[in-house]
Amino acid sequence: MTRPSRPATPPPPGAQRVEAIRFTGSDPAPRQEIVADEVPVSLVFNRFPFAVMLATPVDLEDLAVGFSLTEGIVTDPATVRDVHVRDAGEGVEVSMTIDRDNYMGLRERHRRTLMAGSSCGLCGTDSVEEALRPVDPIVSARRFRPQAISRAMAGLPGLQVMNRDVGAFHAAAFADPDGELLLVREDVGRHNALDKLIGAMARAGIDRDAGFAAVSSRCSYEMARKTAAAGIPLIATVSAPTALAITLAGEVGLGLVAFARDNRFNLYAMPSRIGGEGGRLSLSPGSPGSPLSPKG
Repeated sequence: MTRPSRPATPPPPGAQRVEAIRFTGSDPAPRQEIVADEVPVSLVFNRFPFAVMLATPVDLEDLAVGFSLTEGIVTDPATVRDVHVRDAGEGVEVSMTIDRDNYMGLRERHRRTLMAGSSCGLCGTDSVEEALRPVDPIVSARRFRPQAISRAMAGLPGLQVMNRDVGAFHAAAFADPDGELLLVREDVGRHNALDKLIGAMARAGIDRDAGFAAVSSRCSYEMARKTAAAGIPLIATVSAPTALAITLAGEVGLGLVAFARDNRFNLYAMPSRIGGEGGRLSLSPGSPGSPLSPKG
């Protein structure tokens, strides 16, 4: 007697099952695979459609709050109210209410809807000045031991549940001064993952000065800018930084660590953010990240 086949395990949130053909040499074999979801997400402020981005449709309340903070739409997460997520045909709409002053500033700054891809943090900005708008210096004397950074980066893969099960996901996590990872968020877009993390921290009341960000991607200018805008004093990434990210980090007081893997890393900006037995660190004068204190 033929036993009935067991139903396929449902895909995790943020993923879906698809048909594929696996080739081993020249031999094809049909199979099912689980792949990451990527859908248009519209952020609507006070009924005004402000931005559309491609993102993984999980933790969207966190994304809304984090994006509002890192894009300078609000400075106090408590002013983002009534966040609602609803299906909108082929995508998702996230609506929220902000104070009138913040809303008027939003309308003044952007008179058209942004369209951003999952890998794009600046798509849709309509001027160089807007893309490179100033970020307030980070007001923090926080320093971190090298061992804490290595500990956090070593622990990050173990918390990347969605990436482990599916692949294609970036992760952004927050670590305390000892390198213990407190919170993690994942998304197909690295900027989205960071916004989700920052939003989740704000909603949970976690002090953004009390630790550092650990990220599974490279450090672009926009990743550095979002981290600094949130007031997090240091970002550590698995892959390379860009020169513009290093320059920004030095200007605003953001510690920038990259190539952080296998118990080693490179420090590119703000040596004063790293403390330990090695004494005072410095970068060569003229290096993009050489300022030892943020510009006033």
